[in-house]
Amino acid sequence: MSLRVIAGSAKGRKLKPVPGDTTRPVMDRVKEALFNILAGDVAASRWWDLFSGTGAIGIEALSRGAAFVKFTDLNRAPIETTRENVEHCRFSEQAEIRRGDAFTLLAGKADRQFEYIYVAPPQYQKMWLEALKLIDDHTDWLTEDGTVIVQIDPKEYEEVALNNLVEGEQRKYGNTLLVFYDRQF
Repeated sequence: MSLRVIAGSAKGRKLKPVPGDTTRPVMDRVKEALFNILAGDVAASRWWDLFSGTGAIGIEALSRGAAFVKFTDLNRAPIETTRENVEHCRFSEQAEIRRGDAFTLLAGKADRQFEYIYVAPPQYQKMWLEALKLIDDHTDWLTEDGTVIVQIDPKEYEEVALNNLVEGEQRKYGNTLLVFYDRQF
């Protein structure tokens, strides 16, 4: 599967895959659907691509006018791949790329707020639940109207009791489920 930016200022640029099979690149139709749902809300927004992998989601957001994306991943190969892809698409000025444990980072003090936190961790390990609960406990990472977007296999989904986030819509695309959680007051 070839990875590419599908719209915006970097449209058509190819993205390098992460070597090996530790990541699962998001399909173009899922990426297209996600950004169609968000539409004009992407312009000038700030994103945290939490388990960045290739960086494809954050790069797509930047290509469509996002102001800033923080990319994080635990492993060296995805971080190096993300850095190369961000540089290739000429978004280095609007990006922070940081290697670190997502759960440790989320539990820390917020150094900025994001309109969107994209959570697409390794599958079948309940990591999305742990990340979601940490964000729910540390909503200072989100702007007042911030949204957490979880990308998982539909078989992984389960309802979760949250204090500060409320589940919005779900969209299913084959073996990919997007679940949107909005900050509530």
